[in-house]
Amino acid sequence: MRNIININKNWVFTKDEVEIPSKLPENWESINLPHSWNAVDGQDGGNDYFRGTAYYAKEINKADLPESDMYYIEFRGANSSADVYLNGEKLATHHGGYSTWRVNLTEKLKDTNILAVAVNNAPNDTVYPQMADFTFYGGLYRDVNLICVSKSHFDLDYYGAPGIKITPEIGGKDAKVEVEAFLTDKKDNQVIVYTILSADGEEIAKLESADTKVNLDINDVHLWHGRKDPYLYTMKAELIENGKVIDNLSSSFGCRTFKIDPDNGFILNGEEYPLRGVSRHQDRWGIGNALLPKHHEEDIELICEVGATTIRLAHYQHDQYFYDLCDKKGLVIWAEIPYISKHMPTARENTISQMKELVSQNYNHPSIVVWGLSNEIGIGGSDNDLLENHNILNDLCHEMDKTRLTTLAAVSMCKMTDPYLQIPDVVSYNHYFGWYGGETSMNGPWFDKFHAMHPNIPIGCSEYGCEALNWHTSTPTQGDYTEEYQAYYHEELIKQFFTRKYLWATHVWNMFDFGADARCEGGENGQNHKGLVTFDRKYKKDSFYAYKAWLSDEPFVHITSKRYIDRVEDVTKVTVYSNQPEVELFANGVSLGKKTAEDHFFRFEVENKGETKLTAVAGECKDESVIRKVDTFNEEYRLVEKGAILNWFDIETRDGYLSLNSKMSEVISTWRGKFLFLKMARQILGGMDKSKDKKDKKKGKKMEAMGFEIGPEMMSMMGGFTVLRLITLVSGMVNLNFTKEDLLAINKKLTKIKAPKEKK
Repeated sequence: MRNIININKNWVFTKDEVEIPSKLPENWESINLPHSWNAVDGQDGGNDYFRGTAYYAKEINKADLPESDMYYIEFRGANSSADVYLNGEKLATHHGGYSTWRVNLTEKLKDTNILAVAVNNAPNDTVYPQMADFTFYGGLYRDVNLICVSKSHFDLDYYGAPGIKITPEIGGKDAKVEVEAFLTDKKDNQVIVYTILSADGEEIAKLESADTKVNLDINDVHLWHGRKDPYLYTMKAELIENGKVIDNLSSSFGCRTFKIDPDNGFILNGEEYPLRGVSRHQDRWGIGNALLPKHHEEDIELICEVGATTIRLAHYQHDQYFYDLCDKKGLVIWAEIPYISKHMPTARENTISQMKELVSQNYNHPSIVVWGLSNEIGIGGSDNDLLENHNILNDLCHEMDKTRLTTLAAVSMCKMTDPYLQIPDVVSYNHYFGWYGGETSMNGPWFDKFHAMHPNIPIGCSEYGCEALNWHTSTPTQGDYTEEYQAYYHEELIKQFFTRKYLWATHVWNMFDFGADARCEGGENGQNHKGLVTFDRKYKKDSFYAYKAWLSDEPFVHITSKRYIDRVEDVTKVTVYSNQPEVELFANGVSLGKKTAEDHFFRFEVENKGETKLTAVAGECKDESVIRKVDTFNEEYRLVEKGAILNWFDIETRDGYLSLNSKMSEVISTWRGKFLFLKMARQILGGMDKSKDKKDKKKGKKMEAMGFEIGPEMMSMMGGFTVLRLITLVSGMVNLNFTKEDLLAINKKLTKIKAPKEKK
């Protein structure tokens, strides 16, 4: 019989050694797995977290193990490359930090053994990811197991796969379930017993056969129907020799059909089933990506609470435990490999091996409906090598799995006509109109344009969002990092996306704040703060409740801006979110009236005098908050960038004239402002040197920056930025520093240019 022994405890660890130990070192740090060495320095900013080789070691005594013919060690995740040594001898190397992989120890196992693993997350050009907006935490950050099996056993050597492949096919009210078993060293006198169990453990079908591929029938099949009814069956497979079970395993599975229609979106079991949800990264504040089961469970509960029907598991393979939770909870999943941001011709084989692992290991999960080929890989346009790489991956997915579709996440700069959009079955775009330039109103019309141009390509939104920390204002503006602007942004995007049924899926970026050590914005370095929930999962931002109002059936009411207590205005606006038809707001016990709102966003105006206790009532639900009248703005609510050369409130302005606080759309609408912008763009974006500029002008070429054209779409995105924010963000991307004096000099020039008159 198969025995699986978890060996997470009693390891030693170091970043300081360079040799594999012959005995268990006494001077190394004692640790338990899961573990990441970047749990702190990968989240504190500076882009200076340790990326290199670190070492793990553990003593294994054979006498402590069950007696077996063969012994495998299984790593559920080692980021990003690893070498395995047993008693000083190198046994295996694995490249790819997010998948399960195994090593056969049998022939080299002695009575007493030193197992050592050298894990390396150093930069290279052969293993993905190498450029992305998240921390590449190093470590043995998932479970490590010893698997003890007979000589004949369900396969453990093929890309970390589970050993059986289950393919249900629905026909009317019944299902035919094809199951394929993969065996090592199968003998003629051995048979396999296949058994299907119901969710209650009742035997539904059973078959004994010497064949490794068989079909079993389920009459009156109970369908897996997403969050409405995530029904799971269990397939048991037992390898029998002379009436004795010598190996066994089991896998849950679900029976369902789906298709993605370019006009009607996602269809599950013949019913329209809108996919509206979130993306998720796998890390936590203070522990990096070394998550425990309780962390995965908390994440899935929060995602279910917000009412999501889908998750994009970005940007790599997640823990098998989380996929299991998605199956059980009925979340529809986009699973992808970390082929992201920067195409590396030298890393093609790694994309292939990571995709083989992703599909092989996750084939049985009913929650997964699409395999993601890449993310934002075409930011600089397509070349032949990139296109060939995508075609190989797309064909590979269809060869390995004929039941699911392929997709990719393109980025705004990618032209609608780019040939790599024609490769997968369905497409999604990452858009941040209203945050990284542009206006919130641009999102829906952009998708309408794509849908009209490509009526046969299902289109979705794979990323959208904006950052929010504990900053507050009564006049939210793009780029201020306030909770109020994030709430406004998501209100607008919800109304645009959720009313366009042709969008096959929408995924908020992101469900949770996450580690991105290179980031330096928002006042708290080292994180991306676009989450609906904070990094520590302690605080649900207002935008969380905006989605809950649209997606959840659980009755609730929520007053927004609870952390924004001190307010200077005499009359302040209060927004309440609820999925109930009517909300009544009370101020110090006095009713301010009842409101209805088709968009679930209820607006009230409240007299701000002294201290006011607000109470919102919707049906049986109630929520409370407090506001207080103050004479001057509470500066604790205002973002002051750490290390910023200049903050927006320090800039001198003139009524009727431009400034660094003006939007780029205002600047370039004047001829003097446009001329000034072109001079800045040449310096900031590093598009062309003077000689090249003159040469390209003669040829009539468009200006380029960072690999993509600054055409009409790019200009419209830039239009939503203030001049200061554009300079700050983009100059940081190209390593160009502006001094305070530089910025004030630009501001002085802008304040001499009359601002365009507002259109009435």
